[in-house]
Amino acid sequence: MKRLFIACVAVVLIGCAKQTDPTMDRSDFVLITDVVPDAILEIRYYSTYNFLGARVEGYNAPVALLTRQAADSLKVVNDELKAQGYYLKIWDAYRPQRAVNHFIRWAEDLQDTTMKSVFYPMVDKSLLFEQGYIFARSGHSRGSTVDLTLVDASTGKELDMGSPFDWFGIESHPDYMGGPLKEDGKWGRIRKNRQILWDAMLRHGFTMLDSEWWHFTLVDEPYPDTYFDFPIE
Repeated sequence: MKRLFIACVAVVLIGCAKQTDPTMDRSDFVLITDVVPDAILEIRYYSTYNFLGARVEGYNAPVALLTRQAADSLKVVNDELKAQGYYLKIWDAYRPQRAVNHFIRWAEDLQDTTMKSVFYPMVDKSLLFEQGYIFARSGHSRGSTVDLTLVDASTGKELDMGSPFDWFGIESHPDYMGGPLKEDGKWGRIRKNRQILWDAMLRHGFTMLDSEWWHFTLVDEPYPDTYFDFPIE
């Protein structure tokens, strides 16, 4: 009977192990503000001021998470930029897969254009997938991607980067040189502002996305093939 009991326990434990979902494992994630206490948080998807016009599924608290490795690298970036008179402002970091699924459902609902005038006035919503603004997967869900900008420590204001965060348009591309959002004469200063951020991020282990000046991913991200889905709490 004792051997039978042990065998049954072993079967149960093996069954539980098989049911473990790695995408729900948050053990290697940290709050950014625990590592970079100077960071300013404006978590857009926790609020309703975003391209959906609603709080996004999975954002249960206005906090930002990253893998430990990405957060440690971001701290080095922050220390360098703070010495130059800037703070980091973070709009998004780890993003659960359920949030990405929410984006997809929203994009498929062509009748919901509540925030079109703010975030995508020049793009037809039916083209968001085709033009690469919405994807079924996001690097954010792997835990080592962050969306951020710079704040001038002396004024408390964001640096002018030429387009708002989550602007669906060519002005958000890092290589854009000027156009309808700003008169051409300002783009030299805008490029300098962007370059301050880019230089620090790239120098300390991050790489850029070619369509969003605010988007950076740790080059040696620890989970390149895992798309996590635990909620932000």
